[in-house]
Amino acid sequence: MSLTQTDLEGVLPLVNKGKVRDIYQLDPSTLLFVATDRISAYDVIMSNGIPDKGRILTQLSQFWFQFLECPNHLVDVDLFARYPQLEPYRSQLEGRALVVKKMRLIPLEVIVRGYITGSAWKEYVKFGTVHGVKMEPGLLESEELPQPIFTPSTKAEQGEHDENISRAQAAELIGEELCAKVEAIAVELYKQAKEYAKSRGIIIADTKFEFGLDENGEVVLVDEVLTPDSSRFWSLEKYAVGQSQDSYDKQFLRDWLTENGLAGKDGVAMTSEIAERSKEKYVEAYELLTGKKWQ
Repeated sequence: MSLTQTDLEGVLPLVNKGKVRDIYQLDPSTLLFVATDRISAYDVIMSNGIPDKGRILTQLSQFWFQFLECPNHLVDVDLFARYPQLEPYRSQLEGRALVVKKMRLIPLEVIVRGYITGSAWKEYVKFGTVHGVKMEPGLLESEELPQPIFTPSTKAEQGEHDENISRAQAAELIGEELCAKVEAIAVELYKQAKEYAKSRGIIIADTKFEFGLDENGEVVLVDEVLTPDSSRFWSLEKYAVGQSQDSYDKQFLRDWLTENGLAGKDGVAMTSEIAERSKEKYVEAYELLTGKKWQ
């Protein structure tokens, strides 16, 4: 079974419902993030979910929050001991809920790319640029870049598309000083994660971070971190320059939707085979990166 909807029946106010997470308010300074098993592709949420996906993403994020050397928004607390009113909803929350400090969000998708692929590759083929920045000639698809690059995008509302922007546009949006700080932190975090993941057999081609500001104006890592939903994971063993790579994410789902003419259509339900094969890729990524057996 998959959990595609949460319902705390008035115990906590629902603050936001995203593509994957439902966010509730615990108190004026604390939020409850609940990762459901919802999955979206081509900006449309499927009508059924991937069993255990929310639990896998939550526990992988927890691993990275502990691994990375950066302040984050997690509150270390026993959820049901601290908030006993949530005990009746344990089946909805256990293993998939995070207690986090409320932050002032920086309105930017902080994307770091270490390899040229996806929308960056398409832009490079057409114009020789990535996010408007001129790149060296002769790069091949999926090639590792000499240095990771900061390629921000806007943070769109649900149902709308994020828009790739230049670094200069990002600086206009949030200010040069904050932009430079976020860029430096994100690139360093990516480098830390990339080297570790490679030692575990996974290439992190690119990833999206989100940051907030705490009460002292310090930059804090928020949201999910380095999951197959926010990153492009490739198998190190199967990696080959000059072609597209299979990813540890929604590859099966995207391919199936495209083949069946369902890409971008509402109300689509995955077949049980597609859901199960997708889950297997999430589990594989979790087990490789954490060294733990998924249970």
